[in-house]
Parts: sequence; structure tokens; C-alpha cells
Amino acid sequence: MKCLVQRVTEAAVEVAGERVGVIGSGLLVLVGVEKKDDNDKIERMVERLLGYRLFGDNEDRMNRSIRDVAGDLLLVSQFTLAADTKKGTRPSFSSAAEPAIARALFDEFVELIGAQHAGHIATGRFGANMQVSLVNDGPVTFLLET
Repeated sequence: MKCLVQRVTEAAVEVAGERVGVIGSGLLVLVGVEKKDDNDKIERMVERLLGYRLFGDNEDRMNRSIRDVAGDLLLVSQFTLAADTKKGTRPSFSSAAEPAIARALFDEFVELIGAQHAGHIATGRFGANMQVSLVNDGPVTFLLET
């Protein structure tokens, strides 16, 4: 599993002109599910994401997690994160999970986060053509992998 995590002051996702998810200050998380992923990896990513220190403390050092600041989360499925780009000029998606499996694991990811995080949580729409907008704070962007 791969999560591209961006600290934001605001973010939103639209599908066919309809705004389906909006957050204020927090994290925009683009989520890629791979064939090798399972429930254990989903649980591990939830722990990492909620505990990863991306927010400034009193000395402006990244020592606070999304849990610590009770920030918002916008979770957006993005199968292109699972692409193999090591060679050639066109991505290979052979390592991406099949859509039905990816959807089940993404849904579990969202459910586990909802059970463990007090802040506002929004999502995109799985498998849809989405337009994502954000104001990256910092900019701060990290790729988390399990």
C-alpha cells in the first residue's frame, strides 16, 4: 500500500462537477492499493498515517501527528500510485490490486481510520474520474509505504 500524504490548509474532491469531499486544515491522502496488500498492511498503514508526525510543535518542528492536532482527513483512492515506473515511457499497472479487492481494502482503510480518528474525515468516490484541489501547507508531502 502506498499513501501520498500532503499537509493542507484545505482540500476538496469533485466528481462530475459535484463536490463530494471537502476538508479544512489536515491531510490529503492519495491511496494506492497493490496486489500484495492485505488486512495486516491496511492496519499498519492506518497506524503509520495517524501517528506520522507532520505538524509543527511549539518550536515549529514536525513533532505532532494528525491525531495530536485532531485535523481533517481527505482520503482519495488513486490506483496510479501502484504503477511501476522503473523503465520505459509508459506506466505499468501490473502491481495494482484488482478493482474489487482494492475497493474492499480501501473501504476497510477508511473504516479503520474513522474508528480511530476524532477529526473530520471525507473521501472521494472510488473508481471515479475525480478532480482534486488543495492548498499544500509548507509544502509538506511524504510517500508512506507498507
